[in-house]
Amino acid sequence: QVQLSESGGGLVQAGGSLRLSCAASGGTFSNYAMGWFRQAPGKEREFVAGINWSGGSTYYPDSVKGRFTISRDDAKNTVHLQMTSLKPDDTAIYYCAAGTFSGIKVGRYTYWGQGTQVTVSS
Repeated sequence: QVQLSESGGGLVQAGGSLRLSCAASGGTFSNYAMGWFRQAPGKEREFVAGINWSGGSTYYPDSVKGRFTISRDDAKNTVHLQMTSLKPDDTAIYYCAAGTFSGIKVGRYTYWGQGTQVTVSS
């Protein structure tokens, strides 16, 4: 059983940056692919970044490509999401997820954190 805990959310102006962190416990972190998803009010949860178990492969949807960067630190059982050039449309609750296999679908991930709120003001 893996427990995930996100941190780093907050209020930022458009054009600003935030760095989200997700700390994992209770499992062998290096065995898992990790992902970040977000969910805005009234919308479905959507994929924003993924990294495979080795850290050698990362992927993003076009909506955040070039602005968001996912990274992992297996020594600290942590995954980060660096977000730059933030837009009001990026406002959402951001969730960290862990799964055996990489993927962009919610169903590919087994474990989920509680989420952290990101609000981007215009």
